[in-house]
Amino acid sequence: MTTRPNDDWFTCLSRCDTDVPCGSGRHVIRWEAGALRLDSHADPEAELVLAALGGEKARCVEVAEAWERHAADLTMLAVGPRTLGDVVVSWEDVDAADWAGQTVGGAGLSGHIAGGPGTVRRPSTMLAAAMAQASARRTRLLREHAEARQRRTDLLSLFALGPAFQVRLAGQVVAAHAGRVDQPGDQGISRRSVLVAALEGRLALVAERWLGIDPGYVKASLHAGPGWGAAELTGPGEQRRLRVSLPADWLARVWASGLALVGRHLVVAVDRGGWPDARVLALPAPGAEPVLLDVHARHDGPHWEI
Repeated sequence: MTTRPNDDWFTCLSRCDTDVPCGSGRHVIRWEAGALRLDSHADPEAELVLAALGGEKARCVEVAEAWERHAADLTMLAVGPRTLGDVVVSWEDVDAADWAGQTVGGAGLSGHIAGGPGTVRRPSTMLAAAMAQASARRTRLLREHAEARQRRTDLLSLFALGPAFQVRLAGQVVAAHAGRVDQPGDQGISRRSVLVAALEGRLALVAERWLGIDPGYVKASLHAGPGWGAAELTGPGEQRRLRVSLPADWLARVWASGLALVGRHLVVAVDRGGWPDARVLALPAPGAEPVLLDVHARHDGPHWEI
């Protein structure tokens, strides 16, 4: 038995697909074995070349680009779902936000310095410097606006794919960082603090179903080293507190696969991955010895049974 398998994090996840409005119809986007696939586009790279030459970029290709941009984006764990159905976005929402962004794009950012009709002035040194600063400021504001608009469109598009894709993207983000917990992230973001918050927020809701404990009384930490971690329940009645230590990749291997709670057991590790059959290490109660369970996934959703 092993509690830290070396196989891919997504071995307990089935494929999923959805259709999105693309061009004049609807196209299928599929997730399978850790990758996003565009079933309706035979050569997405060629379409990107055409788009760069002035052609229209297909929405499917835009979604795939957004997925790639955010596949290791730690901020996705803060805005992403804690349960299936947390974030509900429609493609109409995406279109409305995009239209609004185009409407206000650049508003208030334009301006010029000019003389009267028919006049030609040579700017003074101070005026030239002021004009250069204003131009640089306008360029920076336009760039920041474009980046903010792109990020908003990215997030809405990724959420519009639906809950199944959302949890898989969260799993992919976790997997990208789980092995580098104590290394600084982009823009000084602390990987550890983000991963602890992501673990605690999701584990707390699982613990509520497992033990009936108030989610606010659940504290999580990241486990390192051999073994699966630890779980301890202290205090009587309303003073109960649950402290759990789990590896960072629990969020990817267990939570994202819908395996967190099976048959009133908290799953702490995947011993043998697979779909629709797997073997997991699970706790019947805090402080108890974990047991191996053979579990089977129901095909009507991400639910597992012993």
